[in-house]
Formats: sequence, structure tokens, C-alpha cells
Amino acid sequence: MFPLQPMLESLSSFWRRGRRVERAGYIVGALLLISGLIHLGILGITGGSWEGPLSFRKPTVFGLSFGVTLITIVWTASFLSLGERTRVVLLNTFIAACIVETALVSLQAWRGVPSHFNMETPVDALIARTLAAGGIALVAIIVVLTFAAFRKNPTVPISVRFALQVGFLVLCGAMAVGAAMIAKGMMLVFAGTPAAAYATGGALKPTHAVTMHAILVLPSIAWLVSFANWSEQRRLRMVKLASAGYVVLAGAVAAANVTNLELRRMPFGAEAALALGALLILLTTAMAVGAVARAPASRGIEHG
Repeated sequence: MFPLQPMLESLSSFWRRGRRVERAGYIVGALLLISGLIHLGILGITGGSWEGPLSFRKPTVFGLSFGVTLITIVWTASFLSLGERTRVVLLNTFIAACIVETALVSLQAWRGVPSHFNMETPVDALIARTLAAGGIALVAIIVVLTFAAFRKNPTVPISVRFALQVGFLVLCGAMAVGAAMIAKGMMLVFAGTPAAAYATGGALKPTHAVTMHAILVLPSIAWLVSFANWSEQRRLRMVKLASAGYVVLAGAVAAANVTNLELRRMPFGAEAALALGALLILLTTAMAVGAVARAPASRGIEHG
């Protein structure tokens, strides 16, 4: 019988025992998700286009992505060794930046003007610069949390620490890709070609997307295997296998993206790498689910 009750208790412990700033992060993350779903509903009802800088796709994607990312960062940060004041400052700043980024992108969509790379009016320029500043704040916080993930924390299982380390490193890659897209777009704007900025500034979105969520997928797998009747070393091996799969998958997407290849037209070697990466992630998840269902023995990981 699948141990749903221990798993639900584990998840609920992150709310029940969570710090005030962590609960605030979960609430704001849920509200951002709702915002994304509302904009998705409006997009569907109105029959608007999914493409272009004026599409309601942007507030949809930003609401959903920032909602998931905020909840993920608050959850994963609970495993990190941080001073309480440092934790409060980092998470509060991260929460504020997520709100500002999503709100300003949504505002510009409702105004019917582009959000990024838009320097047409003083208001638009201020919003574009604020979005850039918010992005810088997010990058700085992610870098700090990445360093914290490599500090020793004996209260956290080694399999979870490894998942956090790989997840945050890959997330740093996502931040670098995002910064590169913004820098490229702004250079084109200042060169007097804003149309080119809108057309090509987001060229690396597939790479940005796939590298954004390793920090959710890998710790989630580590959390799942904590319920299996396995030794910690076996759990670590499974997390390492899933991490290798994610890195291979992200690498294949990035290689195709940089070389301007469509996923359906990738060479066989790249397709094989993509399939291998996805297979490793699915295989480790399936093995973990099977192990947990067969012999649940552990209470899993809870908020400390």
C-alpha cells in the first residue's frame, strides 16, 4: 500500500513547522500561480495569440513560473544551513522580487505594450529597468543559496544535499542564460533595433526553461526516495542517476538551442542524448515509486 499519509504529513510539516517568512513565500507563490492561471483563462477565452511581446502568454508564463520557483526556493532553502536573519532577508527579498517581476509584466500586458526591452516612454523605460534590477536581485540570491547548499549540514541526508547542490548549480546556469538574453536584447535596443530585440532576445528560452526546474525535480526525487526502505547510499546512487539524466537532458536541449536546431530536427546523437536523459529521470522516479509502494519503512523528510 502506498504510504500516502506519511508523505502528506511530511509535506504538511513544511507548513506547520515553517517559519513565518517560509509560510509567506508559500502563500505568495500560490497567489502567483493563480495569477498565471487567470491570465491563461483570459488568453483562452479571448482567443489571443500565444506569440509576440504583447501576448497574454507573458503574464501567464511569469505567474506560473515564478509561482513554482518561489515555492521551490522556499522549500529547498529550508534544508540549507543559514543564519536566521540571513534566511529572512534572502527569502523576503526573493518574495518581493517575484511579486515585482510578475506584477510589472502583467501590468504591461494589460497596457498593451511590451514589458522587456521597451524604452519608448519614461514609464516603460522605468519598468524595463526595474525588471532588470529584479532579475539581478534574483540572481544574487540564487548564488548565495548555491554556496549555502555546499555547506555541511548533518541534519540533512546526503542524498538530499547532493540533489540540492546539483539543482542549484543548474539553476545558476538558468540565471546566466536569462541574463544573457536580457543583455542581448538591451544591446539591440540601444543599437536602435528594438524589433530585433523582441524577435531574437528570447532565443534561448528552451535552455532557460529546462535549467530552471532542476531545483524542483531533483530534490523532489530525493524526497521521494527518503520513503523507500533503502540505505542512504542506495538513495544517493538513485539521486546521482537522476541528476546525471537531468544534466544530459539539459545539455542536449542547450546544444540544439545554441545551434538553432528544432527538437524534431536534431541529429541522431542529440536525440539519443535527449532520450537518455529523460529515460534516466523517469526510470529513477519509477524505481523509487515502486520501492516506496513495496516496502514503506521510512517517515521521509520533514521540516526540521
